Amino acid sequence: MSTVHAYDTPAALAGIVDHTLLKPEATAADVTALIEEGAALGVFSVCVSPTFVAHAKEVAAGRVKVATVCGFPSGKHLSEVKAAEAAAAIRDGADEVDMVIDIGKAKEGDFAAVQADVAAVKASVPNNVLKVIIESGALTDEEIVQCSKAAEAAGADFVKTSTGFHPTGGATPHAVELMAGTVEGRLGVKASGGVRSLPDAIAVIDAGATRLGLSGTAAVLAGFTNTESTASADY
Repeated sequence: MSTVHAYDTPAALAGIVDHTLLKPEATAADVTALIEEGAALGVFSVCVSPTFVAHAKEVAAGRVKVATVCGFPSGKHLSEVKAAEAAAAIRDGADEVDMVIDIGKAKEGDFAAVQADVAAVKASVPNNVLKVIIESGALTDEEIVQCSKAAEAAGADFVKTSTGFHPTGGATPHAVELMAGTVEGRLGVKASGGVRSLPDAIAVIDAGATRLGLSGTAAVLAGFTNTESTASADY
């Protein structure tokens, strides 16, 4: 028997998607195409590289929000550099910023340094949504929990699984569940990286994700067109 799911229509699911293009070879024309596709699909935002924020804001013209990244993808930038990058993005029109932590600090167990890093960036964008990418695939369960706690203590608005660029992979339901269980609704949870189908999306949503980072949004939403499989799915 199927169950009713909060995101059981294309419009509902699209409404929590950051439609993403962060490839180094992306051009302004690619970003324009991303925005047009995202607006047609009804996504929440587009997520683009910092150099494209001003262009994206102009093209979007209020149809979708504009998100960007800082300290991406390694997280090995100095905190003051991340903070400056985030502030510049907001100046250029970004609504939200997704920052990458120093993953090595987390692996060393220096969660105070992780918290300080996040706090520095949040202080530079106090009135905007800050999502904290912890690269969950590179972390142990305990490190995921501690990074989520550090992000919350630093004033973040979301914790986010992955950059999508790390060889350990992207979002998993297990990591999302750990993160959601730690922040308990006080922060949002964004699942990104490796979510390529409707079942993938539903799995991380059921684990606690409240936002999705997708580069193949249209392919995920196309899963709804198979009415037979949708009717029999347990979501």
